[in-house]
Amino acid sequence: MRTEPSPGNLPAREHLPAGNAGTPVLDVVIPVYNEEKDLQPCVLRLHEHLARTFPYAFRITIADNASTDTTPLVAARLEAEIAEVRAFRLEQKGRGRALRTVWSASDAPVLAYMDVDLSTDLNALLPLVAPLISGHSDLAIGSRLARSSRVVRGAKREFISRTYNLILRGSLQARFSDAQCGFKAIRRDVAQVLLPLVEDTGWFFDTEMLVLAERAGLRIHEVPVDWVDDPDSTVHIVKTATDDLKGVWRVGRALATGSLALYRLARPFGDDPRDREISGVPKGLARQLVGFCVVGGLSTLFYLLLYTGFRTFSGSQVANALALLVSAVANTAANRRLTFGVRGRGGAVKHQAQGLVVFGIGLALTSGSLAALNAATNDPAHSTELAVLIAANLAATVLRFLLFRAWVFPDRRDESPSTVVASHTPAVPVGPASPVYATAPQSPYSTTPDPYGPTSAPYGTTPYGTTHSPHDHQTWGDATMQLQPVRPNDHDPRDAR
Repeated sequence: MRTEPSPGNLPAREHLPAGNAGTPVLDVVIPVYNEEKDLQPCVLRLHEHLARTFPYAFRITIADNASTDTTPLVAARLEAEIAEVRAFRLEQKGRGRALRTVWSASDAPVLAYMDVDLSTDLNALLPLVAPLISGHSDLAIGSRLARSSRVVRGAKREFISRTYNLILRGSLQARFSDAQCGFKAIRRDVAQVLLPLVEDTGWFFDTEMLVLAERAGLRIHEVPVDWVDDPDSTVHIVKTATDDLKGVWRVGRALATGSLALYRLARPFGDDPRDREISGVPKGLARQLVGFCVVGGLSTLFYLLLYTGFRTFSGSQVANALALLVSAVANTAANRRLTFGVRGRGGAVKHQAQGLVVFGIGLALTSGSLAALNAATNDPAHSTELAVLIAANLAATVLRFLLFRAWVFPDRRDESPSTVVASHTPAVPVGPASPVYATAPQSPYSTTPDPYGPTSAPYGTTPYGTTHSPHDHQTWGDATMQLQPVRPNDHDPRDAR
């Protein structure tokens, strides 16, 4: 349960409808850096596979990360020879920067990327994007660690990969199995809202995107893949691992402090309107009960430790009041964040004040119990005092949960209608197959200047032939557009096939 006024900016997932032929449904980005030898075979193989197996129009975008060899020339030649290929040049390195820039400006409703070495078998590409086209899922990833995956790689990389994913599970509670497989896809409407929250511009970009999506409740589809390690990979393992660990710390801290506006990524329950208005059913009651019980159990242990410590230099009533006061403040803060999902500092003081009122009720119950015990016997044993306090705290706990749920942290998500803030205001005219790349937006929880800057610097013009100022920005609207399967008898005049 959240107390933010808006439940999110994403609409319900829908199947991408059939319609205008020629509009790219899928945009596959290949980020490259000094890949003059592998780029052409990769693009030709990928293009042949998509032309043979993919039932919709597609695009292949080469994102050059400031290569210093002949990679830009190879990319330009492929763009000139193949209608579905586009080339784009960035003057700064960083796989995350390339993906963020190209994805943010693409007009395709489904966005994907893969490594230039094509270590992943391309037969997994259609299963990867199908759940996004159908509206079932928001993101999709290839997994080398699934049971049915077949992977060929050395023991060193296997150990590093599994260790990294264990770290993610232990520190960020990630439930996806493989964060770094270079084979992922995302719906464009999701990318519009999710990418501004992702700060990393390098190899940790994938992990940060997946963690934030998962924490926001988006659906991530995993596809088992066949994967063969590239022995000539230029990835610096030690530096990448160090940067990844720094990223884990940064994202974990941001999630703990509630500085990320993940509520913007919330979706309705389902696509059927009958599923969105369910009356008489408490929202999240089971999860809240579990969270409250866990927090309550830990708070009780904390309270008993405090009481035992305070009892060494004060009477039972004073020790009880002090222990209950300190544990109540901690209990309210923990329940606010963990049980009822309230993030950020807004309303924190009010919640603590209301929590102190609840504390006063609990104090009256426990103090009354101690008073009754002292009236019954002049010198009760310490164990008897603890037993009475435990019973009184159980009663106070039930009352505390009811007051927290109904008064302190009520469900206010239905008080205001859902709003969609994304709009379509292009900076320059854009054709159906010619999106213009704009500079990436600033991360919402970074205090440093925009790290991305005007990096869109292709060969004299924008990659699709339309010039624009590096300071032009544009936001994109609904990603659902009219699409039509490409059948063997359909011909696009631009298609040389």
